[in-house]
Amino acid sequence: MEHKAFEVNFDGLVGPTHNYSGLSFGNIASMDSKERISSPKEAALQGLKKMIHLHRMGFKQAFLPPHERPHLPTLRAIGFEGDDAAVIKQAATQAPGLLYECSSAAPMWTANAATVAPSADTADHRLHITPANLAFKFHRSIEPDFTMYVLKKMFPQAVIHSPLPKGTYFADEGAANHTRFCAAYGKPGVHLFVYGRRSFDNNVLSPSLYPARHTLETSQAIARRHLLDPKFVLFAQQNPEAIDAGVFHNDVISVGNRNFFFYHEKAFVNTEQVIQELQEKCQALGFTLQTLAVSEGDVSLKEAVATYLFNSQILSPSEGKPILLAPSECEENPRVKQLLSQQTSFIPQSINLRESMRNGGGPACLRLRIVLTEDEVKSLPATTWVNDTTYPLLTAWVEKHYRDRLLPKDLQDPLLTKETQQALDELTQILKLGTLYSFQQ
Repeated sequence: MEHKAFEVNFDGLVGPTHNYSGLSFGNIASMDSKERISSPKEAALQGLKKMIHLHRMGFKQAFLPPHERPHLPTLRAIGFEGDDAAVIKQAATQAPGLLYECSSAAPMWTANAATVAPSADTADHRLHITPANLAFKFHRSIEPDFTMYVLKKMFPQAVIHSPLPKGTYFADEGAANHTRFCAAYGKPGVHLFVYGRRSFDNNVLSPSLYPARHTLETSQAIARRHLLDPKFVLFAQQNPEAIDAGVFHNDVISVGNRNFFFYHEKAFVNTEQVIQELQEKCQALGFTLQTLAVSEGDVSLKEAVATYLFNSQILSPSEGKPILLAPSECEENPRVKQLLSQQTSFIPQSINLRESMRNGGGPACLRLRIVLTEDEVKSLPATTWVNDTTYPLLTAWVEKHYRDRLLPKDLQDPLLTKETQQALDELTQILKLGTLYSFQQ
């Protein structure tokens, strides 16, 4: 049965502490940018430009607010005491690494925030969302509670599950390892879950240089709790060779939307078999999955990671070809640029997200896609939409509160904490969402 439904992109609004601390081992861009000067203001403005661009193209675009950073409740939980300035000074003196971890603006990459199943696919015909526990990285494991709190405020009609139990068995990296295919957004779809390792089977291929994060057991648990039909679910293992090349999430090596899938031939273990099974499942739902593979000879794994070609954002207009919104780095690599110029399956567009890219996040990392019914769309708070009314308010807010440049050592400045709290407090007033942050309690 088909219901009228829409894909809404929820981008993460970049927070005021956007910096390059190099916290993500296995993310080559993050490691290479360590200790460089960042521009929180430019990062936020670049993200907002992407959002308003999608809105003006006719796509539904919303955003999720930044998380509170530095996260003082975590710093207090690990033994730092006193007022806010005292906590920052103690952490800076005794454990600056922990201060950097608790100050990360990584929640901007909302592709990791949660995994979603729309009501068209679930047995109880309700929207299901599981916030990711992000247990594999300490600086991201701080995120789930706030993510769940915000999602409950924004989606009162949905089933918002608790994050999976923390620990290595159920390390959950969110929708960066999940893709849904369908004939139309209101029709049932096929779910592709990609995992890097298995918690209870060591006799599988594994990377040798960088760690595999997301587990098979995580994906299986989410498919169960979201009440998905097993006939239309596929679990695929990420290629260890790709992980060792810097593909820490599947959305760095493949991207799909609706009935189109764009991927590298080395994306998966047994890629040809994965594609065949996907096509069969889509055919069983009455539609044909259009696929486009890129060979190692045309674009190497190294080039794919350097340009984030597959971290592009696929947009599916109601009519016409898909649009591939690619980071501007793709235009700077001759082979990738040539590949895009020769494609007839989609329309390539370029966007500058340099600040995010230097930390290892492209267009697809910055957004969480959620398919919503008309009623669910209407229930969203009006102030979370990005449009010609809210865009100038948000850009003015960024211009007022964000620093032009930031080094990791600047996170040790208690004044930055005060600036950030003032900014977030004002944002909650703009959004009219009530109290969101711990410092507002």
